[in-house]
Amino acid sequence: MGKELVRSLSEFTSSERVIIFMKKLQKGFTLIELMIVIAIIAILAAILIPNFLHARAESVTAACEGNEKQLATAEEEYSVDNGGAYASLAVLTTPYISTTITDPVKKGNAYTVTIPGAGSNGSYQISDAGGHDTTTTTNLSQTGGAACTTCASIVYAQASGIHGN
Repeated sequence: MGKELVRSLSEFTSSERVIIFMKKLQKGFTLIELMIVIAIIAILAAILIPNFLHARAESVTAACEGNEKQLATAEEEYSVDNGGAYASLAVLTTPYISTTITDPVKKGNAYTVTIPGAGSNGSYQISDAGGHDTTTTTNLSQTGGAACTTCASIVYAQASGIHGN
């Protein structure tokens, strides 16, 4: 076996001991390295956060559309059971709707059902309280057929389905 080349600390000169001691202290990252990492994280956050906010706004709009379709299904079920008559949301309880459906745009917002005439054999319209991001409703058309460019509300019309308003 070969001789080990390990020297004791006393065999070094004082300047060599200082260098060894300083090298042992330099186990962390330098300030420049840490600042570069923080800058990269900040750039990534600046890119990703707006995308996450837009994706959340799109999911809220999709949830609102789904809620209105669910309310329309409850209206149709009620109509079949009650000779073609439609009802307000207060009447649509179990078995048609088991929980209160609220607008996901803002807590506490509710949907409204508009039934023209006496409510029998007519049509109905379900609308939300508004407040949607207008960039998430551009795939919808208005009730008249025009494209939605500034629609902030979702409307379900019995005869034509989901529209922007």
